[in-house]
Amino acid sequence: MSEAKPPPSVPPPARERLLEAAVRLIRVKGFSATTVEELCAAAGVSKGAFFHHFQDKDALGVAAADHWSLTTGAFFAAAPYHAPADPLERVLAYLDFRRALITGEVAEFTCLVGTMLQDVHETSPAIREACEASLTGHAATLEADIGAAMAQHGVGGDWTASSLALHTQAVLQGAFVLAKARGGPQAAIESVDHLRRYVELLFRHPTADSPHP
Repeated sequence: MSEAKPPPSVPPPARERLLEAAVRLIRVKGFSATTVEELCAAAGVSKGAFFHHFQDKDALGVAAADHWSLTTGAFFAAAPYHAPADPLERVLAYLDFRRALITGEVAEFTCLVGTMLQDVHETSPAIREACEASLTGHAATLEADIGAAMAQHGVGGDWTASSLALHTQAVLQGAFVLAKARGGPQAAIESVDHLRRYVELLFRHPTADSPHP
């Protein structure tokens, strides 16, 4: 008896292929320079299929930002930096994890939504809002650990867990801009190293009016 042949693999739906193509191409070329024709060619779909799923290119940009949030959200939720018992160690482990991701070609480690924001923040309010939601949504995942670390280590002041979480993203996005300017990862790695030292210093010096454990 001959062995049964495995069923042929089914390609992802056209919409998913277009979103994955958008993630790849926009990180390399930027949103404005990436054409619908290039997206269709990279996804292996027709222009008719593109306009079946997206009203226009801006709609694709909004959907790509949402897709990025979902996929990276799942990636970071499963990452090992959540393991330490001490919340400060979790925050520092997050920074170490982000540093370890800065490798390879610039387009491989830079942020899709940061790239789109730099490109169309004035010309496409819908994309800007979707990208802002993605960035602040990711920052919000750090707030609980930062807040717990502040309480456990007796640290406070005129800043909040939310503002520090947003600052981490500001440094990371700036680091990616430096990487693009320099054509490689080293400047971005050094920026994350400085950010880690800054967080360590914040928690090394409790304020006089902060609660102590």
